[in-house]
Amino acid sequence: MPVPAPPTLSPLDPAAAEPFYRQIYDRVRGAIAGGALEPGDRIPSARALAIELGLARGTVDTAYSLLSAEGYISARGQAGTIVTPGLDLRSPAAEPRPDNRPPMASFRADSILPFQMGLPALDVFPRKIWARLGARSVRALQPSGMAHPPVFGAPSLRAEIAAYLQVSRGINCSASQVFVTSGYRHTLELICHALLQAGDRVWVEDPGFPPTRELLGHLNIDASAVPVDREGMVVSDAIKRAPGARAAVVTPAHQSPLCVSLSLSRRLALLDWAACNDAWIIEDDYDGEYRYVSRPLPALKSLDRDGRVLYSGTFSKVLFPSLRLAYLVVPETQVDRFEQIAMAFAGGSPELTQTIVTAFIKEGHFARHIQRMRKLYAERRDATAAGLESVLGDHMRIDAQPGGMHLILRLLNGRPDRALVARMRADGLYAEALTDWTTDRDSAPALLLNFTNIDSVGTAEKLAGRILKLM
Repeated sequence: MPVPAPPTLSPLDPAAAEPFYRQIYDRVRGAIAGGALEPGDRIPSARALAIELGLARGTVDTAYSLLSAEGYISARGQAGTIVTPGLDLRSPAAEPRPDNRPPMASFRADSILPFQMGLPALDVFPRKIWARLGARSVRALQPSGMAHPPVFGAPSLRAEIAAYLQVSRGINCSASQVFVTSGYRHTLELICHALLQAGDRVWVEDPGFPPTRELLGHLNIDASAVPVDREGMVVSDAIKRAPGARAAVVTPAHQSPLCVSLSLSRRLALLDWAACNDAWIIEDDYDGEYRYVSRPLPALKSLDRDGRVLYSGTFSKVLFPSLRLAYLVVPETQVDRFEQIAMAFAGGSPELTQTIVTAFIKEGHFARHIQRMRKLYAERRDATAAGLESVLGDHMRIDAQPGGMHLILRLLNGRPDRALVARMRADGLYAEALTDWTTDRDSAPALLLNFTNIDSVGTAEKLAGRILKLM
């Protein structure tokens, strides 16, 4: 028998500023603080409460996760979820922390929601192969592998990355030029410490990946927004706006988030600017493998003849994000400088994880996985677009894109994207508002929806139906 909702759990307010998960959190916490729920009392299961309130289970799970993290409730397996025994209700309950995080922060760290950005197709990852390689690596673990990991990255992994990049991305580099990092932010931080200083100006794409501007701001580096059109960053405009910039951050394969490719003429113009001005180009190739209209484009780094491009890659989009592994290829002349900076600021990534990834690449699983995902993503992109268009065709227009892992849904009739995103997240659906990725808040509204975990047209249609009810 399902346990009834706490008596103090008043109806949720769809017009409230707080999302539904926060309202559930506040009401359950209030029932505990007010004595309506006592230590040891059982509370409704997430499934039962979701049914009773007419919400997605993920919304209730999010609220329960917050309550559990703060010690109010405890999961007891088949016995259900209860108010934590021994909870000192005489102490004033702590006020919930205001949810003033940037929009991208919500639901990113510990959830898998429909349309969630940044996630590959986790349902088809070859977990059995990964488990076998992991078990073998653990059995072969020696005391030397249990000490501090190499700061620059495991030599074997650096060599495999260099070999892979030469074949797949046209980048001629040695293992010594490859530095293993814990993610894009870590990569960008190393570059800033090594080559830039407070007060420098850096070109960034507009719209563009929000964490780039955020990180540069924390380092007191001026992010100069440069508009993007169908050919990528408008380099001529960048030169006019910030002629003395020390670097440019670009996503040439699939511009983030518009997915357009930087044209050859602009690639050459950018390289010429960097060479003539002793400036740097930071190439973020976050999902360059996934192009569906033709073969993947060569990396901008492959055209670099003056050693001005720093190439940033990641395993998050190809394998899975919890690996926390990425890599940076630096010009040969800057290897010593980056070794100095890495020694000062980096702690090294877990060597066991690097060993598994090395074996995954060396035995051919990595290349085969990318080939399978490229085919699968093309199918899932078409299926998701078809399902969304069949239900939402009168309200949205989907951009045509050559590659990438997400769709751009342009909202018609001037509908605000951020308001719709807030309602979707409260209902357990993920989306990001394009206006949160641009410095121009009056730009055309659109939704960014990842398609990699949508497995059929029918699934997309059902999800689109939920979106339609929220509009």
